[in-house]
Amino acid sequence: MSIFDVFDRISSNSSASRGKIEYVIAGLGNPGMEYDGTRHNAGFAVIDALAKELGEDVNRLKFKGKTAEVTVGGVRCLLLKPTTYMNNSGESIVQALEFYKIPVENLIVVCDDISLDPGKLRIRRKGSHGGHNGLRSICELTGSDNYPRIKIGVGKKPHPDYDLAKWVLGKFGKEDSEKMKASAENAADCIKLMVQGKTDEAMNKFNS
Repeated sequence: MSIFDVFDRISSNSSASRGKIEYVIAGLGNPGMEYDGTRHNAGFAVIDALAKELGEDVNRLKFKGKTAEVTVGGVRCLLLKPTTYMNNSGESIVQALEFYKIPVENLIVVCDDISLDPGKLRIRRKGSHGGHNGLRSICELTGSDNYPRIKIGVGKKPHPDYDLAKWVLGKFGKEDSEKMKASAENAADCIKLMVQGKTDEAMNKFNS
């Protein structure tokens, strides 16, 4: 047996021990340094918080996004941050679902929500996109709204006439930044429960 055969066998065993990806966990946002810390990137912040806790980096370019294969609560998952910009999030997510042959029910989406106060969480098993362009793209390209999502409150516009794009692409003040950091950690805990089939427990514990 050559050294190349040994290497192939080790690589094969390593891949097998990691197991099949069962869930895609997608945080929504916009790529680029200029969008870091903006309200619309709350989903990215949750993925980063979970990855940091697991000692991983979400930096492998795949499926039109940044990815990492991880184990969450004993379940193999793909962490995904689409780099398609918010309005085309579904393009990245559909590629990942199709590659791993994962049903849409095993997709967990994390996104911002302007109807919730900063730091508040709301978990839903399914539902319409509610006007959120990232969710709209996912619903249109998967042909389904039957996937769970975790909504992260980023606060309402200061007044009804305030430009929505300007609001969601704006950054948090110091007080709200602290709330968002705590909510990202709570959302990561939600994900751990949800991939184990404990969505009701997550909803009872964290829903605002």
